[in-house]
Amino acid sequence: MMFEEKKQYTWKQAAGDMIDRMEHTAGALGNAFPHWANGQTGVWTTTPDGDWTGGAWPGMLWLAHRMTGDEKFHELARTWCLRLRPRAKLETAFKGFGFYCGAALGQILTGDETGKTVALEAAESLRNQFDPRLGLIPLGKDAEEHGQIGKAFSSIDSMQAVPLLFWAAGQTGDNSYRECATSHATRVLDIHCRRNGSIIQSSELDSRDGSVVRHFTHKGFSDTSVWGRAQAWGMLYSVMAFARCPSETRWLDQSMAAADWWLANVPDDLVAFWDFDDPAIPDTHRDTAATAIVSAALLKLAVLAPTAAQRSRYREAAELTVLALITNYLTPTYSDDPRPRGMLIGGCFNKRPDSRRHDSALNAELIFGSYFLFESLQVLSGFIRATDS
Repeated sequence: MMFEEKKQYTWKQAAGDMIDRMEHTAGALGNAFPHWANGQTGVWTTTPDGDWTGGAWPGMLWLAHRMTGDEKFHELARTWCLRLRPRAKLETAFKGFGFYCGAALGQILTGDETGKTVALEAAESLRNQFDPRLGLIPLGKDAEEHGQIGKAFSSIDSMQAVPLLFWAAGQTGDNSYRECATSHATRVLDIHCRRNGSIIQSSELDSRDGSVVRHFTHKGFSDTSVWGRAQAWGMLYSVMAFARCPSETRWLDQSMAAADWWLANVPDDLVAFWDFDDPAIPDTHRDTAATAIVSAALLKLAVLAPTAAQRSRYREAAELTVLALITNYLTPTYSDDPRPRGMLIGGCFNKRPDSRRHDSALNAELIFGSYFLFESLQVLSGFIRATDS
């Protein structure tokens, strides 16, 4: 078998294992959304309404339908998309992730009208949360961070709102969505991106004029450390923003700077520790979810970076990163492994002692990490283009 054919076989086999896991999950959930699963047993901790992670599950189902053509995945995706709907009006910047992956992606990949309707409700609510004094969408009173989430707090995670707003602009022809997305992306990146390419998670702003009062972290090791998922979110959503507004080349520059920082600082095995500055490294936890997010970002950069050399470098890094994840962290590791097949273990949801009880998980399968690995495998297998999602 030729080298490229071997790679295709590897990607498709891993995607098939993840579909096996999805079928197992669909039969075990009832009406509650998967949040994270125990890395030893595969048993899910669930949330009744989806929390901020809920859209990852229907997102995987939309992708599974695209890959297999199996109508059961289409029907499951619609069902879970509708179960997300009560969250559409919540005042949280983080719903951009859930309703983009869980609803808008259905319209993007399949033309599904259910996904379109639900996603537009969330997008309209997000647009209405925009604060012109801050120039961005603040985290909001319903945001899922622990404390410090009021009307003058922001984070790099809130970049999740941007793709949904740009998508809504295209669907409705209403330019106010695009204006909101453009201002939000620019401000959030300007506030949280350091000159060396590393990314700050969180900030408190002056409610009168939007100036930065302080930088800090909700989930990292310290207020000055680089939390792995902050770096990953910034890298991913800045390149997604650029894909939807190519005139904003600084967004691409910031994504590439974040990617170059990541590749220069990630361990040799390409799977990040939960925080790059944890003094316990290497005797601390990895975060495969952050790493999976980065694989999706690198695949988009492999299409959108300005030079052939850069595109080739990011593509190679993406392939090696995905290979590291599926070789070392996708169950079963051994033939007699009792866990369900296709779990992406090794996720560090929240290591801080002040985390929400249902976010306190180490070496777990995180549903959003599984989503981004599955998306990356769809791209590598040729079922979707990197810029389709």
